[in-house]
Amino acid sequence: MTQVPILRPSEDVSVDQDELARIYIQMDCAADDMVAQAIEELALRLPHAETLYQQSLPGDLAACAASISTIAARLGMTTLARVAGDVTACCASGDPAALAATLSRMIRLGEGSLREIWDLQDLPI
Repeated sequence: MTQVPILRPSEDVSVDQDELARIYIQMDCAADDMVAQAIEELALRLPHAETLYQQSLPGDLAACAASISTIAARLGMTTLARVAGDVTACCASGDPAALAATLSRMIRLGEGSLREIWDLQDLPI
């Protein structure tokens, strides 16, 4: 019997630490609250995007992915921001395979980015 390999996609994630430093320099004391709120928003929107996909709501998914892109860009998560923008484009393209693959990539990147920023901020997961 032939063995079928199981693929486990992984993503290299990175948070632009210079962008985070800029936020803290510009916002001083308010930066902690802004970053924590943005992290919370991402943590809520990522599974919500998956739910919207499962419910076949591409318009709502596109809006959710656009907001994920905006939040990620503010936090220096440039790859996540770009891929979330790609999800938005896939919603408009009508290509279900591309949307499924790109959404899965956005979720992986989002989860990895959240873990990384929690580590940087020394916040508990």
